[in-house]
Amino acid sequence: MFQHPASQSDLTLLKNCSVKRTRGSGPGGQHRNKVETAIVITHLPTGISGQASEARSQNKNKTVAVGRLKTNLAIGFRTQKSLESAPSEQWNSRLKKRKIEVSQKHPDFPALLAEALDFLHFHDFNPAATAQRLDCSTSQLIKFIKNSPQAFAMMNSQRKSLGLKKII
Repeated sequence: MFQHPASQSDLTLLKNCSVKRTRGSGPGGQHRNKVETAIVITHLPTGISGQASEARSQNKNKTVAVGRLKTNLAIGFRTQKSLESAPSEQWNSRLKKRKIEVSQKHPDFPALLAEALDFLHFHDFNPAATAQRLDCSTSQLIKFIKNSPQAFAMMNSQRKSLGLKKII
């Protein structure tokens, strides 16, 4: 079974990426302008990227850029689900009494977001059907997706293209 890039380990993901070091722009003094600490990581198969430049440390920026890349992949890349597809062990481990317990800052968040969006896509962006499939409540699924404003906007955009009401 194909693993969504957002759920891959950092090392595995980076094998399929280009990493570009550049100078950060904006305020920050001469260190920001002289040293190439900004990082742009592009996932080559999809062209989706993540970047970071706020820290003066290249390693810190790389870590942040990988996290942003995973979130962008979760939002911008879909894997196919079928009627036989079941929620992953990772998803099930985060469910407690039909509530999804994971912080947006947790390393598992992008993989779980990708899984939720893949199932939403399969169910034509119907949160009730998706929540039933993922064994959580509809309100919990929507609340989880709202943790990423980009994902929530993408979901509503897809719903609009299908002639469905916007979720608020």
